[in-house]
Amino acid sequence: MPVTEADFVSTLKDKIGATHVDVSDTSGGCGQSFELVVVAAAFEGKTVLQRHRLVNDACKDLVSQVHAFSQKCLTPAQFEATHKA
Repeated sequence: MPVTEADFVSTLKDKIGATHVDVSDTSGGCGQSFELVVVAAAFEGKTVLQRHRLVNDACKDLVSQVHAFSQKCLTPAQFEATHKA
């Protein structure tokens, strides 16, 4: 069964307590390439590499089934600052 956007959302909310997950299937709906924006308090005080490792560990079963996967990991404060009108 192909990986869906909902699979990433539920996995990240369950495993790292993500408060916001924006997933885009960039493979034209094939479920083979995804871009994620993940917001979680668990990223506080962590480097970009540490944040990516948290996401990779949480999603390892999903990532192993897709061709391409990119992520942007933000703390709630960083997300808030970038999304002010």
